[in-house]
Amino acid sequence: MFKSFFLNKKWLPWSLLGTLVILAVTWYKVQLDVKINEWFGTFYNTIQEALGAPGSIEFNDFLAQCLTFVEIAAIYIVVAVLIEFFVKHYVFRWRTAMNTYYMGHWDQLRHIEGAAQRVQEDTMRFARIMETLGIAFVRSVMTLMAFLPILWGLSEHVKVLPWIGHVEQALVFIAIISATLGTVLLAVVGIKLPGLEFNNQRVEAAYRKELVLGEDHLDHATPPSVKQLFSNVRKNYFTLYLHYLYFDVAKWSYLQFTVIIPYIALGPTIVAGAITLGIMQQIIRAFGKVEESFQFLVNSWSTIVELISIYKRLKAFENEIEDPTAVAAEANG
Repeated sequence: MFKSFFLNKKWLPWSLLGTLVILAVTWYKVQLDVKINEWFGTFYNTIQEALGAPGSIEFNDFLAQCLTFVEIAAIYIVVAVLIEFFVKHYVFRWRTAMNTYYMGHWDQLRHIEGAAQRVQEDTMRFARIMETLGIAFVRSVMTLMAFLPILWGLSEHVKVLPWIGHVEQALVFIAIISATLGTVLLAVVGIKLPGLEFNNQRVEAAYRKELVLGEDHLDHATPPSVKQLFSNVRKNYFTLYLHYLYFDVAKWSYLQFTVIIPYIALGPTIVAGAITLGIMQQIIRAFGKVEESFQFLVNSWSTIVELISIYKRLKAFENEIEDPTAVAAEANG
């Protein structure tokens, strides 16, 4: 999955230089986010001044603020579109490298149950998930690097927390604690999901294989065998749905509750009138960016579960190439 792309000289321009391009452009996008956050502070202070003293702000000044946002947003749109186009090509090259590697050992792999599916579908799904999940992870790390110092500085405006009192750099610690608790909660609640996703792919593969054999052989895909195989599919899906039910209850309850956390934390400061509307907007957005970065696992857990199950299937492929007895042990286990 990795050495066929990152340790192959043929793909070095894409794997090395492509990765550097993605990292550099992602960092630039984060810097544009920082500029937008600064713009929010200035813009909302202008609104507060205009509402507090009618006629103190000229329309041209207000319009200039809006055009500043348009300028930053236009650059962001162009950069975002170009990097997404590049990443799609980057990931497809990765899939091509995997496909070439597996097909180069097809004689060792063809007897494995669902071999064709693993080469065609699993590599495709692996590439698709790495495209979304990988970029999201990189962006989360870089967003954290950019916005954590900003939130640290803005926390100077927050002197008191409700029910607790004075805490230095309180907003930073609240964001970290909130995201950590959510991550631990969903990791515990969703601990069974990777295994169920893996089993789901196995029963689907068995059902698909029987149908494919039935296309050429009359003794396959008969009503009794198909009924039993599909019953296994249904049973696993219904079990999966049940576990996702309470997982989603925990996930969405947590995500909705965290929306109000920064406002509660800022409550005493807002009531005391110790900050302007612009600073409040900067704090809320910076807090959201930091918390969102720490919540990467929370927001991506379902995708990570799917990736783990695909990884296990492809790893079994690679184990067969390196050690032919490994897949036999997996099948027996």
